Formats: sequence, structure tokens, C-alpha cells
Amino acid sequence: MKQSIKRKSKLRNYLYSPLYLLIPLFVLDILIFFEDRKAFVVLTGFTLLYFIYVFTFYIWNKPILEREMIQFATQYATVQRQLLDDFEVPYALLGMEGRIFWVNHAFEKLTGKDKGYHKTIFSIFPMISKEQMQSEETADFIIGWEEKMFRAKTRRISFGELMEQGGMIELEEDEKSLIAFYLFDETKLNQYIQANQEQKLVSALAYIDNYEEALDSIEDVKRSLLAALIDRKVNEYFSKVDALVRKIEKDKYFIVFKYKYLNQLEEDKFSLIEDVKNVKVGNEMAVTLSIGVGIHGDGYNKNYEYSRMAIDLALGRGGDQVVVRKGEEVFYYGGKSKTVEKNTRVKARIKAHALRETLESRENVIIMGHNISDADSFGAAIGIYCAAKVLNKKAQIVLNEVTSSLRPLKECFLPEKGYPEDLFINSERAMEVITRNTLVMVVDTNRPNYTECPKLLERGNAVVVFDHHRQGNEVIQNPILSYIEPYASSTCEMVAEVLQYFKENIKLEPSEADCIYAGILIDTNNFMAKTGVRTFEAAAYLRRCGAEVTRVRKLLRNDMSSYKARAEVVRHAEVYKGAFAISVCPGKMDSPTIVGAQTADELLNIIGIKASFVLTEYQGKIFISSRSIDEINVQLIMERLGGGGHLNMAGAQLKDCTLNEAKHALYETIDKMLEEGEIEI
Repeated sequence: MKQSIKRKSKLRNYLYSPLYLLIPLFVLDILIFFEDRKAFVVLTGFTLLYFIYVFTFYIWNKPILEREMIQFATQYATVQRQLLDDFEVPYALLGMEGRIFWVNHAFEKLTGKDKGYHKTIFSIFPMISKEQMQSEETADFIIGWEEKMFRAKTRRISFGELMEQGGMIELEEDEKSLIAFYLFDETKLNQYIQANQEQKLVSALAYIDNYEEALDSIEDVKRSLLAALIDRKVNEYFSKVDALVRKIEKDKYFIVFKYKYLNQLEEDKFSLIEDVKNVKVGNEMAVTLSIGVGIHGDGYNKNYEYSRMAIDLALGRGGDQVVVRKGEEVFYYGGKSKTVEKNTRVKARIKAHALRETLESRENVIIMGHNISDADSFGAAIGIYCAAKVLNKKAQIVLNEVTSSLRPLKECFLPEKGYPEDLFINSERAMEVITRNTLVMVVDTNRPNYTECPKLLERGNAVVVFDHHRQGNEVIQNPILSYIEPYASSTCEMVAEVLQYFKENIKLEPSEADCIYAGILIDTNNFMAKTGVRTFEAAAYLRRCGAEVTRVRKLLRNDMSSYKARAEVVRHAEVYKGAFAISVCPGKMDSPTIVGAQTADELLNIIGIKASFVLTEYQGKIFISSRSIDEINVQLIMERLGGGGHLNMAGAQLKDCTLNEAKHALYETIDKMLEEGEIEI
């Protein structure tokens, strides 16, 4: 069947242009007709002869011209097809369902499939998703083939028919488009990228947590030996990964090594921190080490800054652990042992002087603890109020909710007892009274989302943090003064120490001393957990200030409903894995989170229980209170759930989940940590 050739408008106009010239000749002939008849006859004859010549030439040469055009197009298509066939990149044409229509030589060589192979592309590359290939106009994905890595790229093109060799391939009616499929070999590129990544330098800082205390516990003649053995341990450990170790101070090391060794150290879980503890030359106190690692910065200086931030976080969490900061991600290793209490109170004295200078430079102070405030948070806030009162600075405490357990403490500071009417304010009022010259004081928490009013931290340009909880990934940014001591029993203990150095012979009212003493009493479970020498020294100071144990005990008594609720929680507790007591506290009471924490303490009195967990649903969240004596580090478990705390006292808050989901997540976390060896029973 003869096929007509459809010419495009530009080519058609070019071929018809001699005929178009007849139009102006005809118009000119008409004009001359009225002026000169002889010229008209001559021009008419010329026009007629021109028309006959052009028309005859066009009709005569049309088949030749079309034949030449077809021959050129055929030669051009053949060259184009040959170039595509010899294209070094593997290339194939596919139907929308993935059926192979045509492949080039490179594709044949790679897959071993010739042009007669018309199955789907998925039979060759089963890792390719048909949905992914069909969903977008262009798509990129990585596939592996015979130990090589390829970047597959697809591009959708519209065709009605496809010429192949000398014949035609008819598409199905539903095949509206074709897919061009390219394979780019990126094996070497990935190898170069990996090699470049592995050669990057990692900065690390290693600090001995208790260098002075450890040296003080041995004879003078053995001190140099202990220091030398620690140096040897550190150098031997990092020499295995071709690291450069330099001692920058007597208890500090700077380390640089290649990124390719970081994974090796992480798999080893930085066993150096355990090896250093085994160094014994008569020292009673085990030496502990903290390491901060920085990587994924945009330069050497940034990596060093990350390592500084990591070591600060490790020390803020109590030491004896490794913190690896990879850009904005933070990973923890170690931190299983109990934090060592420092006998010296030099740091407390320095922080007291710094707090005084800060308060003197401000007009007023707004104090806030964590939401659903407890005795420790409230007592610490009262202690800071006392410090501000000594300097004649106006101080206000943010308190949104007063639980039944906190109400007796708050009633000690009523206006009729000589305290300001606006001593306690809510978040809305705090946002109104804050100015550029206001100090925002945060106590008993270092997480912005846990505070009574997180917006205050954004509004205030001067923030001070006092806390005894270990730091996590989420911390209050850029405080002008931060005093975080994980070894302290409570924030009230820290505040009591600071008050002793804040001003000579500072005077506390008995009710104020009672309140601070109550905070210590609650967080130590009546001096049975997490107490040290400094805890009792702080308690002795408060007793001298007028704190009365009997009066405090009356303030901390529970009502009958809370006592019964606690008994019900204990009665319904289940034992998991023979060592974990898990129960649920009903949320329909005045202060269920306090009851949950108290119940978690009581569950530890059961023989065989190594850790206790009490879950409470309250205000749209699931609160988990966890306790242990010394065998299980509950802080590591709670960190896996987004919380934190201490080795034997920790908690977490879960959002957007039910009690059953939270309990299931707790089970999974315990199982996973037992499997990984993070905890043992």
C-alpha cells in the first residue's frame, strides 16, 4: 500500500515558494492592463510560460524529491539506531507493564539477553518495583547485579508505533506510552565515595572523670604508676585503629582517627571504658573514663566542636560513658555504672557565686520546674526564691497545677504567712510579666518540653538551669549558667549547697527549710536511695536552718484514696521475666503520677524484683515511673523510650499511644536490651 508523506509547514512552504511568486505577477499584470496593452500581453505570456514551467518541473521532480527524502530519512534513522545500538550505557525499551521490546548491545552483554527476549524486566531484575516504575514520569533507583551497583533510570515516552530493524512492533491498545530504561554502572563511583568517607578524620576527647579522687585514694609513690597505666591503656586501645593520641592535660586526651574505624569501635562498644576500671594499683576507687566523639561536620573545626559537645553531654550524664555525635544525631555507649559522688564542693561554691552575680544583674526572676511539679521541683524553686529574696529581687514561681501531695507544701507560703500574693503564677501570667531584664530559672529538669511553660525559654534572653537528671538529646539551648550534677540525690540537695555559699549566714524560714528538706526526702525515698555524704550534709544544713522531721513527715502524708490506689497497683502488678514488676496506676485521681512513683518504690520491697515500672495515663500521655536498687540501670531502659533519669530512678512520657501499646513497647525494650546484653538479670 502506497504511503503518503506528510510534510511539515516549513518544508511545504519552501517547496511551494515558486508557485507563490505567481500571485504578485498576476496582480502586476492586472495593473499594467490599464496602462500599457503591449506590456500586458508580454507579461501575461511570461507569466503563463513561468507557470507551465514551474508546474511541470514540480510534477516531474516530486517523485524524485520524495524518494530522496525517504532515502535520507532512512539513512538518518539507520545511523541513529546504530548509535543507540552501540551506546555504551545499557538501554532498553519497555512497555508500561514492563515487557521488553528492544535492547541494545550493552544491555545484551550485561544481562545475556538478546533482542529476541520479550519477557518482563522483572524477570531479570526482580528487585525493581512495577508500581515505582509506573507511578512517575522519571524514576531513579539503585539495583545490584553480579557484585556491581547500578543506578537504574526510567523515563516515560509517548509512541504510537515503534520501528525495529525492518518491521513494525504494534503496541497493545492500553499501551499509551513506552518506558526508556537506562542502567548506569556506579560501582566505582560508590567505591570512591566510600573510600573518601572512610578517610575522613574523626575527632574525639577522652576525660578521666575522677582523676583527683582516684589518686587521693592511693599512696603517693603509686600515683605516677596509676597515671602511667591509664595512659598505656588509652594509647594501646586507640593504636589498634591507627589513631593519633595526644595528652593535652593530666586527665584529658585528644584523639584523631579515620572514620572507617569508628564502626569497629562502636561494635566493640568502646571497651576501653571497662578496661580502665580494671586498673588497680591499690586504689580503692575505680577509675572511670568519658569519651566524646564528633563526626559529620563540614570541616575539622566543626568535628572538634561536635566532640566538645559530646564530651560535655557525657559528663552531664554522669560520666563513665561514650557519646558519639554524628551531626545532629547522638548515640550513647556505656553509662551502666553508678555515678561517683565528688567529695569536693568547689563546683557548688563557684556556681553559687555565678548565680548571685546573675541575679544581681537582673530586675526579677521567674522560677519554674517540670510540669506536674513534685516535692523536689517545688522545694528547689523555693530555695531559689530564698536566694532572690536575700538580694531584694522579685521572684515568682510558675505553678500551673497543684496536686494533692503538693498542696500542703504550697499552703505554707500563703499571703497571711507573710509571702507575696503573686508568688505563684500560671504560664499565662508568666508570659505577661517577663521582660528583657528577667532571669528565667529552671529547676529539676533540663528538657524544654518538660517545663511548666516552654515558651518562657524562647521569650527570655537569660536562662539558668539547675538539675540532677542526666542530659539527653533534647536540652535547653544556650543557658547563661548550667549546673547539672547527675550524682546529686535531688535538685533540693544542690540548691541547699548553693545557699550555703550564696551569702554568709543566710537565714531560711522553718517552712522554707522544711520544703527543701521534703524534696530531698522524697527523691531519696527517706534516705534509702542515691544518698551520699553530701546528701546528709545538705540535710544537716537544713536542720540547722529549722527544718523539722516530724513537721515534714506530716506535710508528706497521703490521703486514704491515694493509699488505697497504691495498694491496688501493687496487688495487680505482674512479674515479667522473673525480675521486672510491671503495673498500671489508675489515672482517675488527683495526682496519679505521684502515686505511680511511690508505688514503683514499694514494688522494690518484693524479693526477686530487680526493677519496677508503673504506667499511668494522665492528661493524654502515658507516664512511666521506673525504679531499681542497684542491679538494673533503669535509666538506659527509659532512654530507649524517650525518657531519662538516673541508674536507679528514671521515667518517660509517651504520647499518641494507649496503655496497652505503652506496655507492649516496654516489653519489647526490655527483651531487646536483654538480647543485646545492655541489661542482665
